[in-house]
Amino acid sequence: MNEKIMTGEASLAEEVTEVLRDRIINGEYKMGEKLTENKIATDLKVSRTPVRDAFRQLVKEQLVEYVPNKGCFARGFSRKDMSDIYAVRSEVEKLAVTWAIENADSDKINALREHLELMSFYTENNMYEKLLAANEVFHNMIYQMSGSRFIVQVLKSYQDYVHTARKNTLKKEKNLPDIYKEHAQIYEAIAARDVQRARDAVAGHLEASRKRAEERWMENKKK
Repeated sequence: MNEKIMTGEASLAEEVTEVLRDRIINGEYKMGEKLTENKIATDLKVSRTPVRDAFRQLVKEQLVEYVPNKGCFARGFSRKDMSDIYAVRSEVEKLAVTWAIENADSDKINALREHLELMSFYTENNMYEKLLAANEVFHNMIYQMSGSRFIVQVLKSYQDYVHTARKNTLKKEKNLPDIYKEHAQIYEAIAARDVQRARDAVAGHLEASRKRAEERWMENKKK
């Protein structure tokens, strides 16, 4: 299995959850495969408690199924699951960018421009992990600009899935310029306070993201 380094920036249970979530979404745990606390705890060099907590969270996310008297089993992650996530995300983010344009002041829009410049630097220098982190921040800035705590909450509820799909997509160097261009188009529409253009730019970006993520997901399934 791919080695995942726990960063220590979150709680231990959250870190373990992220590791297991990545493995399920990437197909390292097959659908129906039993997940054993002791084995995972030994593998990750942690006690059973954070593993147990991770199982509880992943049951809520429906990535793991708990069967009484039998244990926990990976439910897997299908191509339709990925498509569904991007469909929901597209609708919510179109609303987020609409409200961002309505509510954001010039300082917040300038901050988004400065962040886009950072993304350009990462793109030009093929800095995958840096661009991944900056990508998430860009979208989070728009969520915050919307002024709606409910949008932030809704998008956070499935952001981990998107993070994993996006992380896999960015492994392809040829995708980086397109990804940057799509974000630039979103920013330009926001800066012009053109709601329809911003909504179209978000929809186009997320449709392209879905295709890239599905392509990468299919490649992973063949390995």
